[in-house]
Amino acid sequence: MPNPYFKFKQFTVYHDRCAMKVGTDGVLLGAWAQVDNARRILDVGTGTGLIALMTAQRSQAHIMGIDIDEKAVGQAEENVKASPWKERISICRKDVMQMCREVDGTFDAIVSNPPYFVENVHCPDARRNVARHTGGLTFGELLAAVERLLADDGIFSVIIPADAADDFISLAAGKHLYPNRKTLIHTKPDAVPKRVLLAFGRQICACATEHLVVELERHVYSPAYIQLTKEFYLNM
Repeated sequence: MPNPYFKFKQFTVYHDRCAMKVGTDGVLLGAWAQVDNARRILDVGTGTGLIALMTAQRSQAHIMGIDIDEKAVGQAEENVKASPWKERISICRKDVMQMCREVDGTFDAIVSNPPYFVENVHCPDARRNVARHTGGLTFGELLAAVERLLADDGIFSVIIPADAADDFISLAAGKHLYPNRKTLIHTKPDAVPKRVLLAFGRQICACATEHLVVELERHVYSPAYIQLTKEFYLNM
């Protein structure tokens, strides 16, 4: 029977009632996103609350996690209440378009690990992969919401399939959002990148591409991955 929870150094995430379990993608984004100076953070598609909890550990911000899945919201609320940061994190059942209509003001940081079709099995065309998002939200709609909710000097961070990056960046430019960080994720040194971490702001600037290898070999993590995640994983 799978373990119903995942224990980190400062908090525990139960995920037995969530469709999206704790995984490397969420940990990568939660550790990589630039949030240290943020005062308000929005986590779109919070799921278990993992990224909201990680950004709470890394900042003094007030964080709102939103999701449309009732079971995920309930479990995220329980995970937050059991954490050291329950006073700074709120979890709400609503979609991001609803947020645009209801929330006053903006967020200094927006983060999202949106669900997508794993390995493009159901969606072989990268452009269609960008356009579609489970739960009824397209990536275009997500970016439109970010355009509305992101502060002028804010940063939007996301993890998506690597083969969708160019189209996603093009969609973002249409919303006046421009990449300022890009990290391609390799599961091992000789592997083609399957994921990419992207950060966007409102200003056009140079954006160099970096590479991060997760494992040098099975269960042997790279120094760069250890450095990124050591404040979270128990055995790092």
